[in-house]
Amino acid sequence: MNVLVIGSGGREHAVIKSIKKNPAVETIYCLPGNGGIAADATCVDIGAKDIDGIVKFASENKIDYAIVTPDDPLVLGCVDALSAVGIPCFGPDKKAAIIEGSKAFSKDLMKKYGIPTAAYEIFDDMDKAIAYLQDKDMPIVIKADGLALGKGVIIAETLTEAEEAVRSMMADKVFGASGDHVVIEEFLTGPEVSVLAFTDGKTLVPMVSSMDHKRAHDNDEGLNTGGMGTIAPNPYYTADIAKVCMETIFLPTMNAMNAEGRTFKGCLYFGLMLTPKGPKVIEYNCRFGDPETQVVLPLLESDLLTVMQAVTSETLADVEVKFASDKSACCVVMASAGYPQSYEKGYEITIPAAVADSVYVAGAALKEGKLVNSGGRVLGVTAVADTLRNAVTAAYEKVDTIHFDNAFCRRDIGQRALKALQE
Repeated sequence: MNVLVIGSGGREHAVIKSIKKNPAVETIYCLPGNGGIAADATCVDIGAKDIDGIVKFASENKIDYAIVTPDDPLVLGCVDALSAVGIPCFGPDKKAAIIEGSKAFSKDLMKKYGIPTAAYEIFDDMDKAIAYLQDKDMPIVIKADGLALGKGVIIAETLTEAEEAVRSMMADKVFGASGDHVVIEEFLTGPEVSVLAFTDGKTLVPMVSSMDHKRAHDNDEGLNTGGMGTIAPNPYYTADIAKVCMETIFLPTMNAMNAEGRTFKGCLYFGLMLTPKGPKVIEYNCRFGDPETQVVLPLLESDLLTVMQAVTSETLADVEVKFASDKSACCVVMASAGYPQSYEKGYEITIPAAVADSVYVAGAALKEGKLVNSGGRVLGVTAVADTLRNAVTAAYEKVDTIHFDNAFCRRDIGQRALKALQE
């Protein structure tokens, strides 16, 4: 069969490497893909937001199944457009993708259906938002309502910082129209957990939990990024907590979307905070997380494409979704110096053949036949082992064999989780 994957990052590379294992797959196209993905799929220079171009390509190339992974095309209705021409897809339609496309929608959904989350208010008037902040406890969280490449959330430590965050979003439009509305919510404390889940709107199957590392530098210092590394499973996410989350968050969210006429079919991402008062939702995403996917899928023992097709056909209950219960995974992101701000591009990347299977390329291009860095987060390096400590060690051993000028990575990925395991 001919499979089409929409997107261009490490997450897409991880999905492609996983679905390649299915013997029924003959050809994998990736739109637009990147220089590293080109080793595992046929990349075509059609942008992920070019819905008309995607549909035209899919129709002309007899695509049997499409996987739409990034947030932008999902929110824009890529699944709707492909489905309209008879191409089955993995991913939520436009109505369901709003759960990530609008933070105001998702917060109001949680309030309406009693799903635990931080207290909040929504504003479309900057002066009213700033007035609201005056008597609030700090720190406080300011969120742009719409998509902002994972950077539309600011934790303000002081009132001045909070006011500046509101002005930057609503007046300066640093996130464009995504900042027309802002959500201001209480600051929660506790360990963070990412849980991705397959759902066909009738059945919901959580994947193995993970822990992301958002800050650019060691000891959680520096600016927020799209993610500098991940580990799985997350030691804070115990069996008891998983049961609570299923009963109070996961199934209620699936049922709430059904009740709203927005049935969600695809990968639903739950960003959770394990607060002293129990698990609460920080955010929803309407797709696989990045770089969480790079540790979750290597632990999947079931066939990914089979599971995805079951989601599409609403037969998820009939398919076994199994993850390795005796393994751990660690992914370390190698980035370009200066990320997440300015950085230089065009440096050749050397990846030894011995580690290539566990490298997921995100920001790289082919130039005169050579792989060069072209983005901030360049690649993710994953290792799977019998223990988390061994997975972390193995991941860094692989990192040390890969080279490009001006590369940097955090050297403490997994340390917080290892400390938790010793407590």
